[in-house]
Amino acid sequence: MTAQPDMTAQRVAPPRWALLHALAAGRDFESYLRRRAATGDPFAVGFPGFPPVLFTGTPEGARELFRAPIPLVTPPRPNPIEPMVGAASLILSSGERHRADRAMLAPALHGPRVRALGETIRDTTVEALETACGPGTSGPIDALVLSRTITRRVILTAVFGSADHRDHEYAGAVTAFLDAFTTPLLVAPVLRRGLAGFGPWDRFTTARARLDELLLTDIARRRAAGPGTGDLLDLLLSIRYDDGTALTDTDLCDQLRTLIVAGHETTATTLTWALYHLHREPGLLSRTTAELAGADPLDGTDLLDAVCQETLRLHPPVPIVLRTLTAPWRWRGLDLAAGQTIGLAVGVLHSRPATWPAPRLFHPDRFLDRPIPPFAFAPFGGGHRRCVGATLADYELRVVLATLLTTVRLRPTPALTFGRRPRSVPRNLASAPDRAIQFTPAQ
Repeated sequence: MTAQPDMTAQRVAPPRWALLHALAAGRDFESYLRRRAATGDPFAVGFPGFPPVLFTGTPEGARELFRAPIPLVTPPRPNPIEPMVGAASLILSSGERHRADRAMLAPALHGPRVRALGETIRDTTVEALETACGPGTSGPIDALVLSRTITRRVILTAVFGSADHRDHEYAGAVTAFLDAFTTPLLVAPVLRRGLAGFGPWDRFTTARARLDELLLTDIARRRAAGPGTGDLLDLLLSIRYDDGTALTDTDLCDQLRTLIVAGHETTATTLTWALYHLHREPGLLSRTTAELAGADPLDGTDLLDAVCQETLRLHPPVPIVLRTLTAPWRWRGLDLAAGQTIGLAVGVLHSRPATWPAPRLFHPDRFLDRPIPPFAFAPFGGGHRRCVGATLADYELRVVLATLLTTVRLRPTPALTFGRRPRSVPRNLASAPDRAIQFTPAQ
């Protein structure tokens, strides 16, 4: 009798030819993970320079991951985004440091504090539209550029208390920083080395230094002037740990860089995808704008909420959630050793036909027809490390989209109307369309 292959061993073994897998993932990350998930759950992924990861794409796996004991899981190191956010970032910190930082920042990014930004979000959107569509402008409007402009000014208001705070300087610095961290630098750490000042890594470190110079200048000004308006910078400056120490300037740079970059890039890419799908579905666009015509943009509508949720389902801005085990643990039926990295493939979770019929279809009504099953929808992660800015991102997305749809009519370019659907590719901190999403103002 012929022995049967051990399918469990096959699906949890890191793939061979890791560099080729990294290139395939860089070209179309979501499709790559879906292909790997077809081998079973959990499934293994391995890229050069990073430890192998066991991924799940099921609600049951997500439940186990998010309910893991807090001391048992920590962010993996090396981490793909560490060069961008820094070792002290809330995204990468752990233990008591993470608990203290999160406890301080979370209240400022939830509830009334977020709602208080509503008028700023609306007014910023109107101003950006007037600049992009006003007299004297010509050429198509790049949705990602427009979205970045809006979300950057909103997060600067949250961090510094004013959207006018050197926005022109931060605009160039943040854009250069985001654009410099290319997909190859994200997925292949071997490329993170200098080449006489002219290589991709050199361009990135130069852009990071430029952004940090702006941040350090503002930190020094605030220290000298004293507390401002109770903004996020004030909160970070007030943090004191159990031993009485405060955040160093280097740590403050990491936290501020995380807030400013992650706090606007993920929302900007989601807004870009929402505009793309709405303008590919004229009937849905008409329904959405008709409902918004009688609503306050700061309140939105149920259909608008569903549009935003469906966008996050199809295009989770951060497509993977990673954790490294600090002790042995049994997960998904496997006995894993300390040091093993495990994760959730969010796009795989969001595309399971058993949960989401016709998963590749953009169909917001699915969020109106029935409640979301537990652990089947995780665009902001979950558990004790769920994105601390999720409430702000959710609210900002709805207000910006409502304001935009009721302020201006956009006409998609022919390439957008008739062309293929863009792929979602990893780009700096978020997954974004692999080509420009462009519109022209309708007359």
